[in-house]
Amino acid sequence: MKIILFCCLALISLGPDSLGQSHKKEIIKFQRELNKEFNDPKESPLPEEDLKKFSGHPFYPIDEKFRIEAKFTRIENPVSFQMQTTTDRLPVYDIYGQATFQLEGKTYILNIYQSHRLREKKEYKDYLFLPFTDLTNGEETYGGGRYIDLAIPPDNIIVVDFNKAYNPYCAYNYKYSCPIPPKENNIDTAITAGVKNLKL
Repeated sequence: MKIILFCCLALISLGPDSLGQSHKKEIIKFQRELNKEFNDPKESPLPEEDLKKFSGHPFYPIDEKFRIEAKFTRIENPVSFQMQTTTDRLPVYDIYGQATFQLEGKTYILNIYQSHRLREKKEYKDYLFLPFTDLTNGEETYGGGRYIDLAIPPDNIIVVDFNKAYNPYCAYNYKYSCPIPPKENNIDTAITAGVKNLKL
């Protein structure tokens, strides 16, 4: 999938009103870029018949509550492992670090992964991957969970913005092989942010 990275670390220094407006613009840009990708026959994962009907993704309303400044803990000497996918493909990842945050009165610790294959490419050397599941899956969102793209943070804070949660390609086309979010990254609440199920 074409990786979409829009970090918002610079927003921390802004006031509440400026932060809200900047955040909204940032998410609208993310949504437009995602729809642009899906509308492009050269990049879209949609089968030809679905591409003809595609007019844009349905998104949850932008909610600043789901833009979370989480504590980032890097894992020293990570052990590589093969991540399960929707096919027999087993890509190699490291648990690069963990994001710790509170949401709806609960504390969550999510694993953040780094792909061995992608880190060898210059343009993706800082790319991190956060797959997750939550209580919306199978109802309002794709049953197999969603993804968020991240970048290696410069310090011990990482912005996890669920408004940028998107579906794996296999949500649209069975021919793709997609990582399955590990059970450790299940969030026991409804993440009503980001991309919803696409119904064509």
